[in-house]
Amino acid sequence: MIVTLVNVWVKKDHLDDFINATVENHTHSVMEEGNLRFDVLRNNSDPCRFTLYEAYESEAAAAKHKETAHYLKWRDTVAPWMEKPREGISHSVIMPTDKKGWK
Repeated sequence: MIVTLVNVWVKKDHLDDFINATVENHTHSVMEEGNLRFDVLRNNSDPCRFTLYEAYESEAAAAKHKETAHYLKWRDTVAPWMEKPREGISHSVIMPTDKKGWK
């Protein structure tokens, strides 16, 4: 299992646009085979900062996500709305180790 935390800093004048595009991406991502979680989080102290919590069963499933039409659309749409490039940090999962513990 693999988890990626994606940190995103959004320009203030594009917050609603970013949220709408990201909700659409989330809706499709959670239906992907191999997806365990896809959470969209907003920082309480900085409303322009977001974290995407993406959990997949394998590196292959995570890589396949980056080839989907909805991800490519999201990536290209939101890029100009960011203060700086997004930052993805990959993590290995310690717990839960059973797929049933994710949903």
